[in-house]
Amino acid sequence: MKTILLTGGGTAGHVTPNLALIPSLKAAGYDIRYIGSYNGMERKLIENAGIPYDGISSGKLRRYFDLKNFTDPFRVLKGYAEALKLMKKYKPDVLFSKGGFVAVPVVLAAKHYHIPTIIHESDMTPGLANKLCIPSAKWVCCNFPETLKYLPEGKAVLTGSPIRAELLQGDRLAGLQYTNLSAAKPIILVIGGSLGSVKVNGAVRSILPKLLEQFQVIHICGKGNLDESLIGTPGYVQYEYVDSPLKHLFAAADLIVSRAGANSICEILALRKPNVLIPLSAAASRGDQILNANSFAKQGYSTVLEEEKVTDATLFDAIHDTYENRRTFIDSMEKSHLNNAIDTIMKLINDCADHK
Repeated sequence: MKTILLTGGGTAGHVTPNLALIPSLKAAGYDIRYIGSYNGMERKLIENAGIPYDGISSGKLRRYFDLKNFTDPFRVLKGYAEALKLMKKYKPDVLFSKGGFVAVPVVLAAKHYHIPTIIHESDMTPGLANKLCIPSAKWVCCNFPETLKYLPEGKAVLTGSPIRAELLQGDRLAGLQYTNLSAAKPIILVIGGSLGSVKVNGAVRSILPKLLEQFQVIHICGKGNLDESLIGTPGYVQYEYVDSPLKHLFAAADLIVSRAGANSICEILALRKPNVLIPLSAAASRGDQILNANSFAKQGYSTVLEEEKVTDATLFDAIHDTYENRRTFIDSMEKSHLNNAIDTIMKLINDCADHK
């Protein structure tokens, strides 16, 4: 039996593509193990999937001044030593890395033992962690055509993002029953990201009375972001987080309002849902969501509304116009060829494992 190590952590976006690969890896007969941080959010997600998990020390590499910059390098070195021991113990045939800072010592340890590594970069431009890992990789997978120019020639493969199969198996009626909403009005699904978004939440609630004249709203607002004053509002339901029933909420939705994290928008693309993207502002990020969203807009998949331009009027108009022109967006998404990411990545994994 061949062994594959998976790594990645820090956000849901560094874990869910790994989870999407697991059924195909199991079907192919791989012994699957995961390396993440001691207590990162990835631990619970992976252990819930029944995959053996090993935690290592992890430190963040920052490009700005922080007192932790003096201590985190030692955590990274400790993590590297721990990853070396795990490589020696499990003797994997291949490593698949989804990124995040916990992945850096794991990829470097794999290089030390000449274990072939495949990296997946979700965003338009590689983040710092993946930049450090790319020289050690056999292949670098990506989601956007524009990303290819930022990657070494001969390593880059345009694959799209692995999508969890269960997301494509939702049932609209089950979604309506779960939310107690009606089939008589179109439904907007609002997703603020794995931690929610104060900006998006506030903007949607600000125009809620006007939205509810034409639509119903399912609002996934993030932990601690429920608005008790809106509980019981006809046509509006809110949740801090939705796990298994999410596939049914996707199926019930006629339009999605979302941040522009790469994995989230790739899921929206796979589901062929018209959408309004509100990317995280450059002031609060390295600007990757803006690039992601603009790429999708250029390809005709999305309407983009910059966070700085969000007002009651601009948000309502973006939602209304996107819904009115929904068939155009769906037609564009149906022409996308980035729908076989799992098959493409599995071929790369098998090739690396066979020629180790």
